[in-house]
Amino acid sequence: MTEKITKEIFDHLVDLAALELDDDEAKYLRNELNNQLQAIYELEAITLDDEIDVTSHGVPYTESTRPELREDVIDPCKEADEILAQAAEVQDRYIVVPDIPSEELG
Repeated sequence: MTEKITKEIFDHLVDLAALELDDDEAKYLRNELNNQLQAIYELEAITLDDEIDVTSHGVPYTESTRPELREDVIDPCKEADEILAQAAEVQDRYIVVPDIPSEELG
């Protein structure tokens, strides 16, 4: 598969993301996205043995090489009140952020 992000698709994505790009920025970003897409296609083309588990990362851990699990330790943030005091709006110890303007698609 060698499908690329066309200018029309890119312009649509830029519009959806509400970005303001000049021509040079748009050209650069579209090129970078297509380079990343090409890298994904190259990775997809690598044939794998059907015996290899999809979640495998290539390093088999045996009982002797597997690290011991750490104990879960709760370490509360000592500066939480100071951090919350800097927020413009807090409700029930959560930072309130403004809604992101959006429009219904479809």
